[in-house]
Amino acid sequence: MVDEHKAHKAILAYEKGWLAFSLAMLFVFIALIAYTLATHTAGVIPAGQLERIDPTKVRTEGPWADPTQAVVQTGPNQYTVYVLAFAFGYQPNPIEVPQGAEIVFKITSPDVIHGFHVEGTNINVEVLPGEVSTVRYTFKRPGEYRIICNQYCGLGHQNMFGKIVVRE
Repeated sequence: MVDEHKAHKAILAYEKGWLAFSLAMLFVFIALIAYTLATHTAGVIPAGQLERIDPTKVRTEGPWADPTQAVVQTGPNQYTVYVLAFAFGYQPNPIEVPQGAEIVFKITSPDVIHGFHVEGTNINVEVLPGEVSTVRYTFKRPGEYRIICNQYCGLGHQNMFGKIVVRE
């Protein structure tokens, strides 16, 4: 009977230890989540700063209307590219930019949700009708980069490609 009592106390102490460890880890995880929320909000768009456009007029008005004027030099080594993602292509296509310049892509859609993924880079943007998605990138190497729509947008989705030509 004494051995059973000692074994029961040992198991109880073991279980209390694991319970204390579990609660401590729970508090650590909650503290880490709170810390992350408080300090890592740089990727969040501040209220009122979301750029919107009328998707019914995007083809006829504004910077997306003329594909020949889609690449605009905005600084000594900075360009803004206005990209229109539509079923089932991109405008302009191809996009020509210089190597080493900071490129600001402003992408929108007149019809449905599209994707704007540039192979070999970390550019991967969801494009929504009526909203302007903005992403910055500097191409370090010259060459051709394929643009892929990675959001299913209809029956011709598998043929939706574009091209970025980075020249030296």
